[in-house]
Amino acid sequence: MMPAKQILSQIILILSCLPLLANKPIVGKVTRINDFPSNFVAARNIDIWVPEDYDTLKRYAVLYMHDGQMLFDSTSTWNHQEWKADETLSRLMEEDMVQNSIIVGIWNNQEYRRTEYFPEKALQFLPHETRDTLIANWLMDKPLADEYLAFLTSELKPYIDEHFSTYADRQHTFIAGSSMGGLISAYAVCEYPDIFGGAACLSTHWPGIYADSKEIPQAINTYLLNNLPDPGSHKFYFDFGTESIDSWYEPYQKIVDKTMQARGYDETNWKTLKFPGADHSENAWAERFEIPLTFLLQK
Repeated sequence: MMPAKQILSQIILILSCLPLLANKPIVGKVTRINDFPSNFVAARNIDIWVPEDYDTLKRYAVLYMHDGQMLFDSTSTWNHQEWKADETLSRLMEEDMVQNSIIVGIWNNQEYRRTEYFPEKALQFLPHETRDTLIANWLMDKPLADEYLAFLTSELKPYIDEHFSTYADRQHTFIAGSSMGGLISAYAVCEYPDIFGGAACLSTHWPGIYADSKEIPQAINTYLLNNLPDPGSHKFYFDFGTESIDSWYEPYQKIVDKTMQARGYDETNWKTLKFPGADHSENAWAERFEIPLTFLLQK
C-alpha cells in the first residue's frame, strides 16, 4: 500500500493542475494571452499584471512566476486561494519599498507540470534505477524542464520585453514559485545566470517527487553545488513552513543552506526563513510574499 504522505503529495500535485477560469486582480490590470505558442513546450495561458499607474514612459522590473493561474483571483482557482500578488506588490510600490515592477504569470501545463518543473540536469546525479523509475512513473517519460526554460528565455521573455515597458537586463529580471515551482525557479537562475538575477523559492519541494526520498534531494543539491552562479550578482530566497507538506522540508533545506554557504552566499544575497505554523498553500505564501518581493526587488 502506498504511504499516506505519498498519497497526500499526489493529491495536492494533481489538484494544483486543474483547469481554471479567468484571473481578475483587485488592483492593477491583467492582460491575458491565451495559448501562448512555443516551439519547445505545449501552449499555455500567460497573464501579465501591471500596476494601476503603469506608464509606458517608465520602465519596469519583471518577476516571472510559475503556476500563474494561482496569483491574482481566488474566485477562479481550484482551492479558492491566491497569492494576492497584485495587492502585495502594489502596496510595496506605493510604500516605495520596491522598484516599479510587473508580474508575468505563466500557467502550469496541467498534467505536465511535474515534468516541466523538475530540474532536468539533476537527473544525472541519480542512480540509474532511481532515475529511470522517476522518469517513467512521474515525468511522463520525457523530462521537459530544459525545454520549459528555453520557452521562457527565448520566446516568452523577448515577447514581454518587446510589448511592455521593461528593463530587459539581469538586474531587473527575477523568477519565483512555490513547491515544485520553487525547484524550477532555482534551476532557472543556475541555467540562465545571464538572464535571471535572482529567485524566490517558497516551500521548495526538495523531495522532488517522493516524500521519503533521500536520493532525489541529494541529486538536486549536488546540481546546485556544481552550478550556483556568482553570488556577487545573484540572489536566492528560500523558505518553508512546519505544517502539511512543508513539514518535510527543513532537513533538506539545511543541506541546501550549507551548499549556499559553501558557494559564497551570505545575508546580502541569500535568505532562508522558517515560518512555524505555516502550511503548504497559497494563503500561507500570500501572508509572507512581501518578504521575497522586498528582498529581490528592493530599490
